[in-house]
Amino acid sequence: MQLAQPALWAAILVAGCAGLSALLILMLKPVLARYLLAQPNARSSHKIATPQGAGLAVTLSVLAGSALGAVIWAPEPVPSLFPVLAIAAALTILGAIDDLHTLPVSWRLIGQTLAAVILILSLPQGFQLFPGLMPQVVERALLVLATVGFVNFVNFLDGLDWMTVVQVVPMTFGIAILHALGAVPATVGLLALALLGATLGFAIFNKHPAQIFLGDAGSLPIGLCLAFMLIFVAKAHLVAAILLSLYTVADATLTLFRRIRARERISSAHRTHFYQRAVTAGLSVKQVTARVLLLQILLVGLAIATVLARSPTVDLLCLGLGLLTTGLMLFALAKGR
Repeated sequence: MQLAQPALWAAILVAGCAGLSALLILMLKPVLARYLLAQPNARSSHKIATPQGAGLAVTLSVLAGSALGAVIWAPEPVPSLFPVLAIAAALTILGAIDDLHTLPVSWRLIGQTLAAVILILSLPQGFQLFPGLMPQVVERALLVLATVGFVNFVNFLDGLDWMTVVQVVPMTFGIAILHALGAVPATVGLLALALLGATLGFAIFNKHPAQIFLGDAGSLPIGLCLAFMLIFVAKAHLVAAILLSLYTVADATLTLFRRIRARERISSAHRTHFYQRAVTAGLSVKQVTARVLLLQILLVGLAIATVLARSPTVDLLCLGLGLLTTGLMLFALAKGR
């Protein structure tokens, strides 16, 4: 159904998902504190055992908000949200098991790959980012790899209080704006609003020093939902999708390449991502997250500008500025500046 005041209903959806997420975290926190404590390790930045698994509340809030919104709000049936919501729920279960028992890396990758395959197969028939450039089957295979990679990148960058919050909140807000501009389908905008709200509800409890962590139960489904939305942003405007995900991809991939070059075991825990190196070099957690938040806001603004302008010149300028700013930020973080 069409709503007379979409901005008002969008705000209600965000507030509702935020409230539900916060309420569920309050309810789950005593149980998680008893059974699902994150102990400090080589990768972590916290000093004391802290409950994890708040991702259960975030995912449940996204599922509830998206499903309800799809029924009463989103006028477009394509793409259907229900496959991605079901897959996100499955990844939440996988992540919760991993939080509880620490699954082998191979098992986690198999589960993530299966989830990505199902997600890409659920895309609308005939959907292609680059029609004519390559066969659809090749493109979809590449999308599976990209989805698995991005899910892990989001997981890798969930290693500091509010780090996931300062990435997800601007990104989902930007995608919601792109829907308002007509660049992405209504169901994608709906998912962005639900995830935005659920993340804000979690942010209350994850502010430094964190009372609770997402855990893999949250970072994996969040990564999947973001990957799904970015695919549709890329369909509308590739440069916008690159800008929205630029910091997350840059920090994760450059760190991965550096570790491979150093012949490190890439599956082992570490604290060498740029945001982690910044803390090691002397910046406070709040200083690091504030810098990443400002960068994300800039990247979102540049992404929106490219969609509004629809100009190759603006695309190049915004992409160049985004790459330059992200590179400078990563350099500054590594030096603790």
